[in-house]
Amino acid sequence: MSAAANGGGGVFAPERRTLTLGVMLSMLMIAFESLAVATVLPQVAERLDGLRLYGWSFSAFFMGFMVSTVALGGWADRSGPARPYLAATLCFGGGLLLAGLAPTMAVFIAGRAVQGFGGGGVVAVAYLAINRGFPDELRARVLALMSSAWVLPGLIGPALASALAALTSWRGVFVGLLPLLALATLLTLPALRRMPASGTPQSHTRLLAVSLAALGLALGLAALEQRRWLPALGLGLLGALLALPALGKLYGRAAYRLPSPLEAGFAVRLCLTFAFFGAESLLPLSLQRLRGLSLLESGLALTAAALVWSLCSFLHSRLDERTAGRYRPQVVGAGSLVISLSLALTGWLLHTPAPAWAVGLAWSLGGAGMGFAFQAHTLVVLKAAPTGQAGTVSGNLQLADMLGSALGAGIAGALVAGLSVGVGSGWYLGAATLVAGLAGLAARRLFPWPA
Repeated sequence: MSAAANGGGGVFAPERRTLTLGVMLSMLMIAFESLAVATVLPQVAERLDGLRLYGWSFSAFFMGFMVSTVALGGWADRSGPARPYLAATLCFGGGLLLAGLAPTMAVFIAGRAVQGFGGGGVVAVAYLAINRGFPDELRARVLALMSSAWVLPGLIGPALASALAALTSWRGVFVGLLPLLALATLLTLPALRRMPASGTPQSHTRLLAVSLAALGLALGLAALEQRRWLPALGLGLLGALLALPALGKLYGRAAYRLPSPLEAGFAVRLCLTFAFFGAESLLPLSLQRLRGLSLLESGLALTAAALVWSLCSFLHSRLDERTAGRYRPQVVGAGSLVISLSLALTGWLLHTPAPAWAVGLAWSLGGAGMGFAFQAHTLVVLKAAPTGQAGTVSGNLQLADMLGSALGAGIAGALVAGLSVGVGSGWYLGAATLVAGLAGLAARRLFPWPA
């Protein structure tokens, strides 16, 4: 077996260097977008008079992401990753431009949906490239490097977003990302063009199912915003009738029983993203409205969590290499419980006279939990992927990711719009604490066992 095949030379060996750098730069772009936009979104909602649609700014992004991971992940399996990646970056850039020039909150939300579609394709292709381009013993290190791509955005993203918003307006945060997008595309495409296609055919059934699931989710979130029970009930039932059968086709009708580590990994992802990213969508708004912090000050909480996440992801990669991946399920369970504790502490401190730095410290604890749990369960799922279906499995993994995030952000936004920022954030953080605890229970099913 050659050194290239067994991981000799590491992730920056000559035959892997360009691919590693391309994946890192792609994640750098997504990280800048995530942290910068989360920082300025409260100002966007205020300037466009759209607080009641605040949650949709996140949910629209996540639902576009959800459809794209299946559509472009399947395309990448069939035809290779280069063309899907190019299509994804073009959509991402178009969404940035649309959101940055939006005259109303509705147009802004449409731009966020287009951004999500592009971002989903970028991430799905990145996971496919990791599964095909690196042996199992190097994947933990590559995932750690992907997480480390959040360090620079974590350090300067909120500050840069605040500065751009002050010097120009919030619109500069979106338009200003276009040069980074162009650079990422130019550097990543050559490595992807050298990666062959597997020939796995695109599943139009899966694409229809994920589209129906996204539509059903949108109807369900719209139901939460209704003030009369009859429209709310009608929209909710219609959303469930569309989404539940569609998700059954995507994951299998028995997936709720978690019959294998693959399904358990999807369930853990759903719970963790619902809890963490739903709460993260509320944190800058809550700190600005409840504590009177500035854009920069509220963004520092996101910075701290992102940096801790990256550090713990690196630490996990070292642990995973030394133990040959034997403790991945235990790491997921422990990390999930740390996230649950973080959410409980954040919710309590946010609504007490405790100093704002204590809230940020509590939130950083959740970043530590995510750094360990998120990476460990991703490795379980990637290793369980059937041969030739890396793109499909990475698409399903990201689908669970975005489904949880969209639900979390949508419910959080509806609670804030209906109850006020203070009461709504308290209720959501309490619910998210329980859901993160459920992820810890689901992690027990990540071990392989007899059928």
